[in-house]
Amino acid sequence: MMREGGGMLAEMLSALASEVRPGIRTRELDEMVEEWMAQKGVVASFKGYNGFPASVCVSVNEEVVHGIPGERLLRQGDIVSLDLGVHHRGFHTDAAITVPVGEVSEEARQLIETTRESLLEGIRQARPGNHVGDIGAAIQRYVEERGFSVIREYTGHGVGRQLHEDPQVPNFMCGRGAMLRPGMTLAIEPMVAAGDWRTRVGADKWVVLTADGSPAAHFEHTIAVTDGEPEVFA
Repeated sequence: MMREGGGMLAEMLSALASEVRPGIRTRELDEMVEEWMAQKGVVASFKGYNGFPASVCVSVNEEVVHGIPGERLLRQGDIVSLDLGVHHRGFHTDAAITVPVGEVSEEARQLIETTRESLLEGIRQARPGNHVGDIGAAIQRYVEERGFSVIREYTGHGVGRQLHEDPQVPNFMCGRGAMLRPGMTLAIEPMVAAGDWRTRVGADKWVVLTADGSPAAHFEHTIAVTDGEPEVFA
């Protein structure tokens, strides 16, 4: 079920990323997601979760996660993180991507690329006998070697029948953590800042921003630990 739901999630997230352009309002992206989900017969994992009012999180520039779509217009040079969850036949999958709005600065391009690649580095460690900490250590090492900072106050997580399950999956070294076993399903999601890793919560009590105002990027896959290579669902 997670493989099936994850496939639909990956398809929707890719389609949503292709709609990002200067002049579009963030609420329009949310409206697209709601229409697609209705067509596919799936439910948004985020809408109503702890009171969150939208189907997709849209976070722009210094916004790290949990941005609420609204009237904001995307502008040339922005970077936009799209975080989406699907509930399908009793199981959740969760994924995120950061995309440029038109031409962006070299720093922004490198930030996006580093965050994307750090996720792949972390996923490679999701093998039986390794520990959760091995995932975070790989992410942190890759990010910091390139001069960026891993957000520490928000983490990845187990995912399945519930949107957020144990274990937590920090994106930095945190000791050994839980041992990974075949059948575990995890949402691995590095959040990376161009500046300092510290964050603050915005006035709406939802959006998380970098404390120093530096841009941030966010990538996420839902994966399964198997007897061999980890499997990416979304």
